[in-house]
Amino acid sequence: MKKVTRKYLDDLLEQFNTQYSDKKEYAQAVESFLGTIAPVLDKHPHWRDDNVTERLLYPDRLITFKVEWLDDDGNMRINLGYRVQFNQALGPYKGGLRFDPSVTSSVVQFLGFEQTFKNALTDLPLGSGKGGADFDPSEASDTEVKRFCEAFMDELARHIGPDTDVPAGDVGVGNSEIGHLIDRYEQITHSKTPGVLTGKPLERGGIQGRVEATGYGLIYFVEEMLTGKGDDFTAKRIVVSGAGNVSLHAMKKAVEEGAIVLACSDSSGAIHCADGLDPDVIETIKNKGQSLKDYASNESQITHHPDSSAIWQFDCDIALPCAMENELNESDAQQLIENGIQLVAEGANMPCTPEAINLFLDQGILFGPGKAANAGGVVVSLFEMAQANERIPWTFNHTDEQLKKQMSVIYRNVKDAADHYGDGHDLDQGANIAGFIRVIQAMS
Repeated sequence: MKKVTRKYLDDLLEQFNTQYSDKKEYAQAVESFLGTIAPVLDKHPHWRDDNVTERLLYPDRLITFKVEWLDDDGNMRINLGYRVQFNQALGPYKGGLRFDPSVTSSVVQFLGFEQTFKNALTDLPLGSGKGGADFDPSEASDTEVKRFCEAFMDELARHIGPDTDVPAGDVGVGNSEIGHLIDRYEQITHSKTPGVLTGKPLERGGIQGRVEATGYGLIYFVEEMLTGKGDDFTAKRIVVSGAGNVSLHAMKKAVEEGAIVLACSDSSGAIHCADGLDPDVIETIKNKGQSLKDYASNESQITHHPDSSAIWQFDCDIALPCAMENELNESDAQQLIENGIQLVAEGANMPCTPEAINLFLDQGILFGPGKAANAGGVVVSLFEMAQANERIPWTFNHTDEQLKKQMSVIYRNVKDAADHYGDGHDLDQGANIAGFIRVIQAMS
C-alpha cells in the first residue's frame, strides 16, 4: 500500500508541476505538503482512491483584476489585484490582503494554500483565502494610498461578504488601509457591515488585541513547545528577524516571559546587543520612521551589520524568522546549529526553505511551522467576527486569554498528529496532517 500511495503522490506532484511550472512559491508549498501526508493516505486509502486529495491542491477560484487609480499629479496608474478563494469546506473564505511589489498570482495562491491548513488547525469555522496587489504603499502618499484602496475595493466588493469571504490585513495593509477599504465597501453596498473585514481600527469595530495577536500567538506556541520539553523562556537568548508588527510584539511578549532578545533586523541590516535589546525602544524608533542602522549609530553597545541575513550568525537558543518567505536557508540553518540553537519557530509564512527545515529536523532541533505558530492573527480575526455578530466589545484581557487557549489547542492538534502518524518530533508533518484531516473530512 505504501508504494501505491507514494506513486499517487508523485503523480499528483508531477501533474501539478506541469500545470504550474512558473508558480515557484505555490509549487514549493504543494511539494512540501505532499511530502508529509503519506501516512494518512496509507491509513485512509479512500481519500487517495477517491482522489479527494487532488481537489485540495487547487483553489475554488483565482480572481485577477485591474486596479486603476490617480496619483497626486493626476496621472492614471495601473496595478494588478488578486483574490484567491481557496477552500470553503469549513466556513467562509478567510485570509489577508497584501500590498507589496512582490505580490503575484503565485504568491497569493501559495498563501491561500497555506491558509487552508492554518485555519483548519484552529478548530474554528474558517475556510481559506488570500489576496492583494503589486502596489507599494511605502512609495505612495497617504492620499494616494486612500485612492488606491478605494479603487481596489471597487472591484473586490462584488466578491466578498461577511458570510462569503472575509479579508483582513497582511504586509502593507494595516489599520489605516483596512479603514479605507471598509469605508468604500459600505459606500458601495449602502450598508454598515463591520463583519466583512477584520483588522479594523478600534473605532470602526476592530477588536482589542488584534495588533498583538500574531506576535503574542507565536510566543504562546513556542511556550507550549518548551513546556513539552520541561523548559520555559527564562534567560533564553532569542533572535527575531524583522522589526515590524509581528516581530515587535513577539519580542515584547518574549521579554515579558523572561527571555533576552539579542538581535533583530530590518531592510537596513541587523542589530545585536549582548545585554539584550529593548523592544519598546525599537518600536519607538520604528514609529518615528527611523531604521535600525540609525538607531545603532547612536548606541555604542549595539552593533550593526548591513546584511539582514547576518541575524542567523549570532549565538542564540531560539530563532524566530518573522520577515518574509525563504529568508532562512540551509547555510543559515547550519550556522544556527553550530551555534547551539535549540528551537526555531516561524512567525512569517514559509520563511524557512525546505532544506533548512529538513536540516533542523534531522539534527533534532525543535521546529514550529508557520501554519501553526503564526496562526494567532487568524484566531483573533475570528474573535473580531464574533464581536461584530454579537455587537458586544471584547476587552484586551479577554482576547489575550482566549488567544492563549487557542494556541494551546493548535499545538495539541499538531503534536497529537505528529505522535500518531510520525515520530512525535516532526511538528511540520503534524501540522500538515492535522489540517489536512480536518479539511478532508469536511470535503468528504
